Formats: sequence, C-alpha cells, structure tokens
Amino acid sequence: MTRRYVETIEVRRRDDRPEQFLWRERLYLVSEVLGHWLESRSWWEPGAASGTSPVDPEQEVWRVEASPGRASSSGVYDLRFDWASGRWALSRVVD
Repeated sequence: MTRRYVETIEVRRRDDRPEQFLWRERLYLVSEVLGHWLESRSWWEPGAASGTSPVDPEQEVWRVEASPGRASSSGVYDLRFDWASGRWALSRVVD
C-alpha cells in the first residue's frame, strides 16, 4: 500500500546520504538507499521557480528502505529535500 504525505521531518546524513530520519517522534534507521533523483516543482506549487535562480525549483528525492527499530518491519520511504526552503519532508510511504 502506498500513502502520500507532506510532513516535515528531520534527516541526519552521513557522507551526504540519509542515515536516519525522525518522523512523528520516532527515529527511523535507513538500511538501504534505493534511489536518488532531482525533481522540479510544478509551476502551480508554492515556491516554484520565481525566475531568480535555476536552483529554486529543485527538490532532491531519496527513496530509502528504513525501519523504526531493529525489531520492526521495514518500509520504503521517499524523503524530499527542498532546496528553496532548506527543509526535509516525507512524501511517500510504501509498506
């Protein structure tokens, strides 16, 4: 099942890759990076390109496998970094 979110999260990186993230007061440990890509926002989204910089519309997406502890089952999470705001958000969960 896939669920979409737009929730702010805290991400801790190691060697520029997500290693852990904090979501809803739970710490998730990343076991594997499944993908990494850049996306441009759609023109109708808040904060989309203002024409001031080519970096404005870019968002960095990391698809990771993670779990909230060793005893818990893992899921797939899309972590999105918005270059314009400098914030991380959780955008999708597949479990």
